[in-house]
Amino acid sequence: MSGQKPVAKFQAGGAISAAIWENEIQTKTGGTATILKATVQRRYRDKDGTWKSSGSFSRNEIPLVIFVLGKAFQHMIEGQKDDENGSGEEEVVM
Repeated sequence: MSGQKPVAKFQAGGAISAAIWENEIQTKTGGTATILKATVQRRYRDKDGTWKSSGSFSRNEIPLVIFVLGKAFQHMIEGQKDDENGSGEEEVVM
């Protein structure tokens, strides 16, 4: 995922975000397929003011994580429906 841009991004509470990424995989038949994967992170500034990311969340942040992951899942499912109907456009949502 390095140097790659997410297909979509969802944010809640200012610091919590989920991103959807396209990944190419090798199939058992020797071909390739594109699958979607989601990441979730919390952004914060350390004591020196440098922006950092973390994958750990406080009790109060967990509902925000659930919210952004729900949005990401919805986007993935709706994208599957669009692909089945011939319209595979993706957009960044914040």
